[in-house]
Amino acid sequence: MAQQTITPELRRWIIEQATAGFTPDVVLASMVASGWSESVAMKALDTTLREHLRTQSAAKAVAAAPTASGAAPAQVGVPVPDLDLSRSPRQIDAGDRMVDVIATLNHPRVVVLGNLLSAEECDALMEAARPQLARSLTVETKTGGEELNPDRTSSGMFFTRGQIPEVARIEARIARLVGWPVENGEGFQVLRYHPGAEYKPHYDYFDPAEPGTPTILRRGGQRVATLVMYLNEPARGGGTTFPDVGFEVAPVRGNAVFFSYDRPHPSTRTLHGGAPVIEGEKWVATKWLREREFV
Repeated sequence: MAQQTITPELRRWIIEQATAGFTPDVVLASMVASGWSESVAMKALDTTLREHLRTQSAAKAVAAAPTASGAAPAQVGVPVPDLDLSRSPRQIDAGDRMVDVIATLNHPRVVVLGNLLSAEECDALMEAARPQLARSLTVETKTGGEELNPDRTSSGMFFTRGQIPEVARIEARIARLVGWPVENGEGFQVLRYHPGAEYKPHYDYFDPAEPGTPTILRRGGQRVATLVMYLNEPARGGGTTFPDVGFEVAPVRGNAVFFSYDRPHPSTRTLHGGAPVIEGEKWVATKWLREREFV
């Protein structure tokens, strides 16, 4: 097959389809049916729509439409945090340290980072969190509260923003790295997983169809990105998995995985989970970013 080129004409066509109300899944299927390879089509969609959202006052670029499977319609896309990888850097300046770029995916938008945290910062977060650990809860979107969930078998706690110097320093680093205000972030959640503990695949956004979601959104709007930071290394198991794309990130001390989602819909392909720890224990710190200031 001859090499396929993403031309200005193709970009204009993609924008026309999105503006007309077709979801990315529908546009992708149309491109593949017309002879485009799936990888080129996905790249063209991702780069074109991201740039369009940034430069065309955003949200109306991608309209909602029912999927072929009859799933709930995709929501309107919104601007999201992101890293500037336009020049394919090996490292990014995060202000007080250089952070390594290890791997990237475009759809879902996933970036694996190395050297985000120092060993001393990892130790400080674990030691400060240890006395406050309790069985992890999940957000209950039917009511807007919290609940025990059998899919989540870790123990954890929350820091408030800037609660200790290490948290404040890392929050400022993340804000610079992904171009998103510190105040739009939830407090760190630190989690510890013993052998056998896991978090089964789930989405981090709040389901718009659930009755408790409006209450949750009053605190800062939807979640639009997640950063999972690894504070130690289990001997076996405990990776962060993305089942929709067959991708797994190994838990390496000081490293992190960032992923964003511009709408609360499975079309973002951000289904993810914490694989069971097989040997040792796993500690992570999770940072969720919201559309607006989180209060």
